[in-house]
Amino acid sequence: MKRKENLFLGSLITLGIVYGDIGTSPLYVMNALIGDAGSLNKLTPKFIIGSLSLIFWTLMMVTTVKYVLFALRASNKGEGGIFALFALVKKQAKWLIIPALIGGAAILADGTLTPAVTVTSAIEGLKGLKVGNKVLVANQDQVIFWTLTILLILFLIQRFGTGFIGKAFGPVMVIWFSFLAIFGIMNMTSDWSVLRALSPIYGLTFLFSKANPVGIFILGSVFLATTGAEALYSDMGHVGRKNIYVTWPFVYIALILNYFGQGAWLINQNRLGHLTNTNMNPFFEMLPSTFKISAVVLSTFAAIIASQALITGSFTLVEEAIGLKILPRLRVIHPSLSRGQIYIAPVNWILAAFTTGIVLYFRSSDRMEAAYGLAITVTMLMTTILLYHFIKSKISPVMAILATGVFLIIESIFFFASIVKFMHGGFVSVIITLLILLVMVIWFYGNRVQNNILDESETVSLLDYRDQLKQLANDESIPFFMSNVVILAKVSKDYSIKREVLYSILDKQPKRAKVYWFVTVNTTNEPYTSYYNVDMMGTRNIVNLQLFLGFKANHNVNLYLRQVVQELMDEDIIDEQPQKYTTMKKRVVGDFCFVLIQELLSPNTQIESWRRLLIAGRIFLQNHSTTPLQWFGLEFSDVRIEKVPLFLKKRRTPILVQETIFNPKKNK
Repeated sequence: MKRKENLFLGSLITLGIVYGDIGTSPLYVMNALIGDAGSLNKLTPKFIIGSLSLIFWTLMMVTTVKYVLFALRASNKGEGGIFALFALVKKQAKWLIIPALIGGAAILADGTLTPAVTVTSAIEGLKGLKVGNKVLVANQDQVIFWTLTILLILFLIQRFGTGFIGKAFGPVMVIWFSFLAIFGIMNMTSDWSVLRALSPIYGLTFLFSKANPVGIFILGSVFLATTGAEALYSDMGHVGRKNIYVTWPFVYIALILNYFGQGAWLINQNRLGHLTNTNMNPFFEMLPSTFKISAVVLSTFAAIIASQALITGSFTLVEEAIGLKILPRLRVIHPSLSRGQIYIAPVNWILAAFTTGIVLYFRSSDRMEAAYGLAITVTMLMTTILLYHFIKSKISPVMAILATGVFLIIESIFFFASIVKFMHGGFVSVIITLLILLVMVIWFYGNRVQNNILDESETVSLLDYRDQLKQLANDESIPFFMSNVVILAKVSKDYSIKREVLYSILDKQPKRAKVYWFVTVNTTNEPYTSYYNVDMMGTRNIVNLQLFLGFKANHNVNLYLRQVVQELMDEDIIDEQPQKYTTMKKRVVGDFCFVLIQELLSPNTQIESWRRLLIAGRIFLQNHSTTPLQWFGLEFSDVRIEKVPLFLKKRRTPILVQETIFNPKKNK
């Protein structure tokens, strides 16, 4: 009995989290197809049934087969999404970072368009609608006002956590999908001929038929029906694969029934000669007048849920990208005790700014629809490339090609069909994608280039300075600095470390301490890993601590270190550090000072201009994103930040030749 209750509750939560984006597509897909027809007299039964067939089989092949049946199997310890998939396959080839970067940037760009188009479409349903003698929304300016108001409130409440909203998401979406199905069936009764769209023949012949005035480019509008399919995979870690398997059939059937209902209504109205208004949305027009206000209210809630899903999905995606060192560090806040509840302020307000700009620039949902979908076709193509490499590792390459080749062909056709959107506003999503991609490229490749050309003379072996560190710890002629000096810097397997780290301890100001900690934070390919290795290097006071944290794990080094210190003392690996003056009885752990090295690119560096720009860009992002204090949870710790010049293939200083020396005494 409990298992059935858990399945029901899990399914309810899944409906509220996963399907907001794809669930609101009936608001605008048929509207976009009417725009492709060009005029109402071209909305023939052949046009409508052909369009419905393309919608049905797009949802079947792309969403059901690719994502539900294939992609959900590519689970990274229960996590899904393009970055989780990349973490599974990145060891197969270095170049796989390219589709991961492009796909991730495109998803984030899509996150700015979805809230704009869904909320605007819902509010437009109120335009011209009378309640008594009063028109609720008289014109498009009022649509924009209410759209921006709703979106602003939505972005404002993110800081406080959205758990209280999330509890209502599931029941609202159950009502929404039931609403779609019921009114879809009611309108299908006016013309059952729409059921012919279940045959793929109608869709394929329609693509090349004279009844289709835009040819293959109609697929750009058809593709809107499957935007949100990526969320099924991305949200797997939040809701579980089984719950998606259980709920997707219900969602799919509800969507298809509504699309078919809109199609049947259009055929019937066209036959009766009632289609006279080109500026109409069949989703709202097919409803009885008594239900229109309820439909607008319900669709607005559904649009808010879709927007919320995109916002929280963007937070999750950025968090994963930070863990994989694809984006610079940003402070991740947990507004509630829920593990999945996170908030990233810069991401929230950048999304808010872009979404507001999109609403003000396009001003109407039909213009937004013309730009919508281009970015997500890119994401789906990139996911397919990564999915091929995952499947290849499980079965033969030939079978992997057969399994993913069909998706690659379908999505490539959709991509080329969507390119026409570039001139109709799609350039906006392309520009946003390129801006995000630029940041990712600078950060990821800036790190890689810097590490590749780092002058060997700038790294030293920690083993060579072991004796000096032991002597310094016992040298009472040097003022005592701190019980524990913690250096957050990478120590390689061969004990190599950047020279400036040891320069900070030994040269700049000798830092005498009881224990020297060299802490390396390693990011693993698994989402929530948390373990450590300790190498004492044959001493009792020099600790090479390697922390291994998942790409979604908390990076509060301060908390981890306290645990490690206590365990090492319990095992008599390091000495206790009793404190004479303390507020805690029998305190055996001393004080800590964290030393952070901040690099500044030295002007005395000779490298190619493009490499210099890349590294300088990385350092700029590093110095203007989250500080190491925030990232490592050290805001309330004793921290010393030491700025050091970064030399990469530094120029030789020219030798000055002495010619004469002026000596006053000798001249006398």
